[in-house]
Amino acid sequence: MEWKAMHITIIGAGVAGLTCAAEFVARGANVRILERGSKIGDKACSWWAGGMLAPWCEGESAEPAVVKLGQRAIDWWKNHTDTVISSGTLVLALGRDVSELKTFANKTENYEHVNAEHIAALEPDLADHFHKGLFFKDEAFLNPRKAIIQLSQELERLGVEFVFNSEVKINHVKGTDLVVDCRGLEARDILKTLRGVKGEMLLIHSNDVKINRSIRLLHPRIPLYLVPRGDGLYMVGATMIENEERERISARSVFELLGSTFALHPGFSEAEIVEIGVDARPAFPDNTPRVYWKDQVLCVNGLYRHGFLLSPSMAQMAANVVFEGSHIPESIDEYLR
Repeated sequence: MEWKAMHITIIGAGVAGLTCAAEFVARGANVRILERGSKIGDKACSWWAGGMLAPWCEGESAEPAVVKLGQRAIDWWKNHTDTVISSGTLVLALGRDVSELKTFANKTENYEHVNAEHIAALEPDLADHFHKGLFFKDEAFLNPRKAIIQLSQELERLGVEFVFNSEVKINHVKGTDLVVDCRGLEARDILKTLRGVKGEMLLIHSNDVKINRSIRLLHPRIPLYLVPRGDGLYMVGATMIENEERERISARSVFELLGSTFALHPGFSEAEIVEIGVDARPAFPDNTPRVYWKDQVLCVNGLYRHGFLLSPSMAQMAANVVFEGSHIPESIDEYLR
């Protein structure tokens, strides 16, 4: 009997859809991706991601499974893109908030305490402003936009078909063995418990400050994340607001993000705002992602603020379900057992 490769149609070309496609193709499937946007990133919230691959830092607020599964992401992205920078994460706090470092340390692992001398060696431009911190040397970051474009180009070379400007209903997809729903918030028509969590970020340019790695500045209200994008560009973010507005940034967020950036280094006061980004991330009530069947459709969703960190593991889970008949865990904690 002649062997026939499975034909799989993925709905959505965001980070969930692309990573699933990569895992399915690796198992020998023929894959087609239907995307409502006009090109990669056009209508994907992953276009506005920070790109931090910081699983140990996430232990401060996320489930232990997020920390463990997220550790797999660094090597996965290194195998699929050349944008990963493995320079670690530096966590800092202003003098009035220095007690936040102890709280952060108590909730995380795989870090070392750093003093003013260490900070000066890691980030010379911050040497005069901070005297204590935590350094997570095994963490990394990537450029999310370049990463998904490179991944999509790799998939095209492997024979994946992309169909853009495709507004399609799940039950109307024809000519395929399996439909995989990776639509994010658009999947609320069949996943009723999904909600949107608004995330806002700024892209700024500065020739006055040079930072080489991702920085977390602890703050009681809005912690600051700053990630270098090269050529003087920095991603500044990101908020987590319980509403589904996907286009307009709030005034308070702009003030808070810029204020924290100036506090990190006064030289950023002369920075130029290049871009403002807003979108709503898909999340389930427990803020952890899921892979599960909805009738005959396999759903991969709920990545919340961990899109680049957890999508490789979720894609591998989906591939195991499809090609090995694996049991779908009730939670990502069960996936580790």
